[in-house]
Amino acid sequence: MTVKYTQEHEWIRLEGGDAVVGITVHAQDALGDVVFVDLPEVGRRYGKGEVAGVVESVKAAADVFMPVTGEVLEVNESLRADPSLANSDPLGQGWFFKVKLADVSETNGLMDETAYNEFSKNA
Repeated sequence: MTVKYTQEHEWIRLEGGDAVVGITVHAQDALGDVVFVDLPEVGRRYGKGEVAGVVESVKAAADVFMPVTGEVLEVNESLRADPSLANSDPLGQGWFFKVKLADVSETNGLMDETAYNEFSKNA
């Protein structure tokens, strides 16, 4: 299981030809208490970098970007019902959506954990 990271602070966990997407620990720390999430429509196709959702906290609202080109297969209804999952378990139960990858090679440009940790120190 491979996890990659974007400069916009999303993580993407590769699972065969599919992937799970969420926001990073750094992102949820910066946002504070998450109070609302707007998740994408299942079946919709997004290009890499397109806005696929919104996360709102007590401090601010932020877009959630699609890390790769693909089709949304599933959204996390538990997160919609309890947005605090993005804070309490951002890399687990706080996932946002699952994607059918259009081109796995797009993940090659994303950061691994070491590179992301270094990047987020300066973010």
